[in-house]
Amino acid sequence: METLLNKPIPTSADGLSRVDGRAKVTGAAKYSAEYNQPNMAYAVLVGSTITKGTIATIDTKAALKAPGVLTLLTYLNAPKVPGHVATKPQKPGAKSGPLKIFYDNKILYNGHPIAMVVADTFERAQYAASLVKATYNKQAHDTKPPKDLSRGVGAWDGKDFTRGTVDAWKTAPVKLEQEYTHPSEIHNPMELHAIIARWDAPDKLTVWDKTQGVRATRGDIAKAFNLKAENVQVNSQFVGGAFGSALQVWPHEVAAILGAKVVKRPVKLVLSRPDMFTSVGYRPYTWQKIGIGATADGKLVGITHEAVGQTSSFEDFAEGPINTSKGLYVSPNVTTRYKLLSLDVNTPTWMRGPGEATGAFALESALDELSYALKMDPIDLRMKNYAKVDPDNGKEYSSKYLDEAYAMGAKQIGWDKRKADAGSVMENGWLAGYGMAGGMFGAYRDNTVAKAIMKADGTLTVQTAVSDIGPGTGTAMVLIAAKVMGIDPGKIKFDMGDSALPFAPMQGGSATTSAVGSAVNDACVVLKEKFQKLMGNGGTDKPDYVKILKDNNLTELETVTRSQPGPDNEKYSMQSWSVHFVKVLVHPATGVVKIDKVACVADSGKIISPKTARSQVVGGAIGGIGMALMEEGIIDHRYGRYVNNNFGDYHVPVNADIPQIDALFIDKPDPYINPIGAKGMGEIALIGMAAAVANAVYNATGKRVRDLPITPDKLI
Repeated sequence: METLLNKPIPTSADGLSRVDGRAKVTGAAKYSAEYNQPNMAYAVLVGSTITKGTIATIDTKAALKAPGVLTLLTYLNAPKVPGHVATKPQKPGAKSGPLKIFYDNKILYNGHPIAMVVADTFERAQYAASLVKATYNKQAHDTKPPKDLSRGVGAWDGKDFTRGTVDAWKTAPVKLEQEYTHPSEIHNPMELHAIIARWDAPDKLTVWDKTQGVRATRGDIAKAFNLKAENVQVNSQFVGGAFGSALQVWPHEVAAILGAKVVKRPVKLVLSRPDMFTSVGYRPYTWQKIGIGATADGKLVGITHEAVGQTSSFEDFAEGPINTSKGLYVSPNVTTRYKLLSLDVNTPTWMRGPGEATGAFALESALDELSYALKMDPIDLRMKNYAKVDPDNGKEYSSKYLDEAYAMGAKQIGWDKRKADAGSVMENGWLAGYGMAGGMFGAYRDNTVAKAIMKADGTLTVQTAVSDIGPGTGTAMVLIAAKVMGIDPGKIKFDMGDSALPFAPMQGGSATTSAVGSAVNDACVVLKEKFQKLMGNGGTDKPDYVKILKDNNLTELETVTRSQPGPDNEKYSMQSWSVHFVKVLVHPATGVVKIDKVACVADSGKIISPKTARSQVVGGAIGGIGMALMEEGIIDHRYGRYVNNNFGDYHVPVNADIPQIDALFIDKPDPYINPIGAKGMGEIALIGMAAAVANAVYNATGKRVRDLPITPDKLI
């Protein structure tokens, strides 16, 4: 089968802007909350004001009498969700699993939904919700991680891992052991989570929902409400950022569907910004301890990586931050231990660079600390332990050019200006320093189906049910189709975000371009071959599609193609790689950190869409800066309640915080992962960035901050 591995991107398409860019900036693009339905009602959730206990009474009389109220659901009157009914009794002490909304009177965290008002306008629903009053049987809650986590807490997630000798780092000539923590980091995309639910019949449902996978959401909703999957229609054409928060069906989505069933009209539910802190997960608070040792010339002897991650009291979430230490560098001896800490909080979930971003902060900070102990350049230390085959399984890499990325990034940032003596360089009254860190993330490819339709007017429509949470998926798919078919990108339409379209997986794990791009490639290859057969005599590499359709009295020609991983996916270790270089300025009197320069290099195979690829890297770097310097979900542990659940108090980077970011690419196709040679980029754009900032801050000040975020008070 023809592939794109050795085809250059056409010059005319090199700078292709987002195909949906104009729709987004003009407001023509519709997001999930914007599909106004006839006779639509509006829902608002009411959250608990305690953190643990049970509802004693719930007074809804005033709310029900408020103008425009259509219904008010609580655990006392809400219809039962078929998928929430327990089929067999739980084992004593077992966790109950995902939160079942309006299921019983238990309160599991502060903000736990206890009621939902549905009214004829949003304002009336919001007012009525404020009238709902509850009394509680309060129980003592626990939302604060203990000071000493090293003794182990909570439930194990799997078994300890050992390669070689347990805790061998302790025998090394040069060694160190340090603890690192980062707080809960909250998903705060611009678009709030929203759903519109409409029952078309007792067994047929249509939703417009913020989701990273319309097919997966369709399946989960169908299972919850005991419906046939084909009777559930999920639409999510545009998503205003998600970062992992829309990878599952959350309780508010179930609540809106219940509300629509009760009032027998479409119901819209949009979460508030405070709701976002307690309703759609977050990156969990994680404590980590790294023990690392090396020979005097920098050869690693052993790594021990321990971690404890926060989860809820009713559901376990594990992201595996210790996995990075198994394979980023060659070390004959690796020990990892991972536990979960159950607290009275809502359940965490995946967040960009899940596990690896968390783990890389600890590992790459520890490696930087080791470089100072060895009096060795951080890049030289990494190259001394460079893995040419996967240390974890012994497989060859399908491709790896991380060494080239080190060199490229070092040149771009001006690494030769870095001084090894921390805190020794001043620039215009500010301490200056350089830091770097690497990242890795698995490169995946999932089964995907795509349809390609060439019409008599020479336009091509490509269809697959993938969602696009912002990385520019549609643009990349148009470029792939344009290159295979040999036509102008402007003649191609890409349909997505509709569960009725051919199957596509969730957009997550940096697998979309690899999986969906391969399906688009393969569908277009098959379609082109169909045209060549219609031409006869072997055809030509550049068919005249319009003429061929006319000559054969056809209005269109289409193909539906399934694309799936081949045997090479088992034969090779497939990873994407990154390296981040940062220069910071730190004010010696105030401790203010200013990011002065950033250079990021991605080794993620062939770059399909240069413009959107750059956006991914820049966005990931900004996310890493937020993780390093400002993002922190703060709970007042007396009450178990977030105190900064808004954009005024939960700090994220803004334009004034971010310099020009240089996004560089190795841009060498991976010959084994798929026919287009592309690997994932979205995750590695963030993984390692927080450590690079922290390492630069140490180089500037001589002060090592191991507890994120790095705020001025920690540097004064």
